[in-house]
Amino acid sequence: MRIYAILARLLDYPNEELMENIPALIDVIKEDPDITEQERNSLMEFISWMQLHDLIGLQSDYVQTFDMTPEHDLHLTHHLFGDDQGRGPALIDLSEHYKANGLEVASKEIPDYLPLILEYVSTLDDMQARIFLGDAAKVIKVLAENLEKADSPYARVVRIIENRGHIAQAA
Repeated sequence: MRIYAILARLLDYPNEELMENIPALIDVIKEDPDITEQERNSLMEFISWMQLHDLIGLQSDYVQTFDMTPEHDLHLTHHLFGDDQGRGPALIDLSEHYKANGLEVASKEIPDYLPLILEYVSTLDDMQARIFLGDAAKVIKVLAENLEKADSPYARVVRIIENRGHIAQAA
């Protein structure tokens, strides 16, 4: 599903390619029937915020938000285990799940990185994607709340992910 690929790109480190493709992203967001009106509005608000900044400013904000603040870490098992030894088996299990489903993760990537999870989820059908995200809903909710407390625009994007996972839990 394209929404998950879009969310992955918006939560990944901003680069020139992303900035060049904002008009195409806007077109997809406006036209994709799988994106709800509320999601569309949140995404458009986020992209409007992005467009107020140059690439260096976005990169600086990204590093400050995600790399310098542990409570905003996009590696989801960090929120569950910190640097505890229980994190290793969880990462191995996630890597094995990806491999079993045909996704090869680059050796430099940690499998619990939210944009990578979203790339994987984008290959699933809607219900499978929602169930997979539902398994991480508590962690994603904490991440969204932490971003909201910091008044980060990224909170909007994370809330979309959280809400999609909650729909599966309610089903």
